[in-house]
Amino acid sequence: MLMNGLRATAGAAIPKRLDSLTSLRFFAAFAVFAHHFTGLGGKTGFGRSPALFPFSGIGGHGVTFFFVLSGFLMMWVFKPREHPMVFYWRRIGRIWPVHLVVLPLAIYAFYIAAKQDIDWPSVIASVFLVQAWFPGVEPTLPGNPVTWTLSVELLFYALFPLAARIAVRMRTRWLALTTGLALFGMYAVNWIADANLEPAMARWVMRHPLVYLPEFLLGMTVALAVQRGWRLPLRPIVPIALLGGWTYLYFQERWDFSNFVEHQMEFAMRPIVGVLSALIMLSFVQREIKGHRGVLNNKLLIMLGLWSYSFYLVHHSISRLATYEFGRMPDNNAVIFTLIGMALVINAICWALFTFVEEPAEKWWRKHTPKRWLDRSGETGGRALPPAPRTAPETQTPSQAPVASTVVR
Repeated sequence: MLMNGLRATAGAAIPKRLDSLTSLRFFAAFAVFAHHFTGLGGKTGFGRSPALFPFSGIGGHGVTFFFVLSGFLMMWVFKPREHPMVFYWRRIGRIWPVHLVVLPLAIYAFYIAAKQDIDWPSVIASVFLVQAWFPGVEPTLPGNPVTWTLSVELLFYALFPLAARIAVRMRTRWLALTTGLALFGMYAVNWIADANLEPAMARWVMRHPLVYLPEFLLGMTVALAVQRGWRLPLRPIVPIALLGGWTYLYFQERWDFSNFVEHQMEFAMRPIVGVLSALIMLSFVQREIKGHRGVLNNKLLIMLGLWSYSFYLVHHSISRLATYEFGRMPDNNAVIFTLIGMALVINAICWALFTFVEEPAEKWWRKHTPKRWLDRSGETGGRALPPAPRTAPETQTPSQAPVASTVVR
């Protein structure tokens, strides 16, 4: 992420709530749902609308948004004196309860109803969210298929306490340069794997948790830059339009390019979507810092964003079961109404999961954080971020560590 064009500002209050990011989570989860609903081509998915497909394929990269968002939010609320075990403990309380509750539904949908044999070592790996680490799991995405992304998140959680302490001691420009090189490395790994490995092994390498770490680093970098006072004059419509343009170019026009260019666009897809996701977040966060409130501050959208983790975990299973029960819908634009109706049903389920599982389980788990870890750092985790190295305006830090309303996954 280049620092040219960014400017440092002083005195702007850092908001304690980031409601716009909470709402954006819903749109990212809905994009993943639309991708699974419309399928990959042929007779996959529940139904395909010509108005959405193939552009709905960008929804598969909604997970990139989640990875960047995780890096942003964890850096936003980072407490240097918090005991690392407190951080790990709370991450467990965030992700595992609803994951375990939803897993039986996924096993029924993707194994029992599908009449597929269960490879128990692979399913057990998915229970502990380490399935993406092993190349021999069967099927490629075992257990609840969408939880491969939690396997990626798990690595970031493991590294974050150390990575954050290193990041806050780096100048913003050097952190941005490191992030840019890491994103280029992500692109290069995809290219090298595709050129030198068998297809199955190449797909595993491209999905390996290590390959996604640059996207988390991107989120961390943007969060620190904002906290230190850096601003980029940017209206939300600009990165959103760029994302729309890239989507059209990739899914509609890339076939007209040479094979080399087509493949390069494919290898660069995740880093490009990551940067555009970061810019979208940045544009809305800067608006909130200025006190602007827009559609993303709507209470309904905020609630949908809070339910989005459950939505993400359950949507693919519901869509698959509907396909078994009703068969595929006709491929026409009327299927959009089916998509909306299914989304409403899934959100009703997710309201129940959030209200009766996710939120109470997280509160209970947090309440039972071992006191020996809290005694070291205190319940609030100690002081705010330490100042970055002095020498430039970019080193400005907020006087108090902010608290984000968005739930970090």
